[in-house]
Amino acid sequence: MSSKLEKLENNKVVLEITVSAEVLEKGMAKAYHKNVSKFNIDGFRKGKAPRSFIEKVYGEGVFYEDAINEVCPAAYDEAVKEHNLEPVDRPDIDIIEIEGGKGLVFKAEVTVKPEVTLGEYKGIEVPKKEYNVTDQDIEKELNTLREKNARIVEVSDRPVQTGDTTTIDFKGFVGDVQFEGGTAEDYKLEIGSGQFIPGFEEQLVGAEIGKEIDVNVSFPEEYRNEELAGKPALFKVTVKDIKEKQLADLDDEFAKDVSEFDTLEELKADISKKREEEGQKMAKQQFEDELLKKIADNATIDIPEVMVDAQISSMLRDFDYQLQYQGLNLESYMKYMNTTLDQLKESYRNMATSRVKVQLVLEKIAKVENIEITEEDFNAEIEKTAKLYNQEPEQFKTVLREEDVEYLKDGIEVQKTIDFLVQNNIAK
Repeated sequence: MSSKLEKLENNKVVLEITVSAEVLEKGMAKAYHKNVSKFNIDGFRKGKAPRSFIEKVYGEGVFYEDAINEVCPAAYDEAVKEHNLEPVDRPDIDIIEIEGGKGLVFKAEVTVKPEVTLGEYKGIEVPKKEYNVTDQDIEKELNTLREKNARIVEVSDRPVQTGDTTTIDFKGFVGDVQFEGGTAEDYKLEIGSGQFIPGFEEQLVGAEIGKEIDVNVSFPEEYRNEELAGKPALFKVTVKDIKEKQLADLDDEFAKDVSEFDTLEELKADISKKREEEGQKMAKQQFEDELLKKIADNATIDIPEVMVDAQISSMLRDFDYQLQYQGLNLESYMKYMNTTLDQLKESYRNMATSRVKVQLVLEKIAKVENIEITEEDFNAEIEKTAKLYNQEPEQFKTVLREEDVEYLKDGIEVQKTIDFLVQNNIAK
C-alpha cells in the first residue's frame, strides 16, 4: 500500500491510496467465498462453481464491490496513520482504477481536526466568586424540608386559599362552543402553582366546595394551540374538595423527624456546612469555565462544521436522556414547545461551537505542555469509576473495551490539563 496526501481548504484532505495487486487478489478471493452460494452456473451444483467460471459468465467486476469493501477500510486506516491525520467524519471514497492483477487506486476525501494556534494561556486574571452561606439560605433549606414533610389534610369549613390542592371539574368555552381539550373531571390543581393559564388559579381563591363558578381568562398570544391563542375563554369550574398543607414547627422534634440530628441547631450547622461545600464547588466550576473561555477566545481555530454538528447531536442525546427521566422524550418536548428539530439544533449551535473550541484548545495545550497520563493516574480513575458501579477495580478492568479505556484516558488528560491551567493562572 502506498498513499499521497493533498491538503484542501476548510480542513479537508484527499488521500490517493494504491492497493497492490496481491492485496486486491486476497479481497477478491474473500468476495468470491462470501458470494459463491448465490450463483447458478450450468454444469455445477449451486455454490460450487469456480471463481473463473463465474467471472467468465458475469465479468471480472462481479466481485469488485465486495472486494473494495474488504480492502479499502484497512488501506484507508493505514494511510491515515502514515500521514498522522485525525479524521473527524467518515471519508468520501472515489474509486479511480481497479483491475485484477494490477491492483486498486482510490481517493478518500475527509475532514480532519483543524490546526490550533494558541494565544495567551498563562498568567490570565480571572475573577473568582465567593458564595457565603447566609441565615436566609439556611431558612430557605429548612422551609424546603418543611414542605417535603408537610401533612396533607382535607378541609371542609372554608373556601379555597392560595397554596391549597384542589380537586376540580371544569368545562371550557370559547364563545358558546365547548372547545376540545378544555374539559376534565377530578383534576388535581395546586392553587398558585402556575399550571394553568394566567388568571385561572387566582379566580379560584374564595371558591366554595360544591358550587360552580365562572372563570374568565384569555389564552396567551403565544399559546401552543394556535386555534385558541389570544382568544377569551370561559371555564365553568366546580371545586369538589380542598386539601391544605400543615407544616411542622421548626424545633428539635422536627430535626429528629427529618434528619439524623437530635437538635435543630445541629441540623442548621449541617445545612450550613453542605451549602458552603456546594458554594466552593460552584465557585471552582465558574472560575474554570471563565478561564477556559478566555483561553479559547485567545486561540485561533477554523472549526469544521462537522465537529459542531457532532457536538450538537451529542448534546441533544443528553437532553433526550434527561427528558426520559421526566417521562418525556425529544419528540413530545418539541411538540409542546412548538419547535422543530432544525430549530432546536440551531439553538444549540453557539454552545456547541464553544465546547468544540475548548476541547481543541485543551488538546493542543496538553501536547505543548507534554501532559502525560501516568499509571497512577489511570489506576486512580479506575478505582473512582469502579466505585460508581459497586465493583472492585480489578473486576471493573476486565469488562473495559479498548474504546472505554481511551475514553477514560481522554477524561484524565482533560482534567490534568485544566488543573495545570488553574495552577498557572490567577484568581482574583
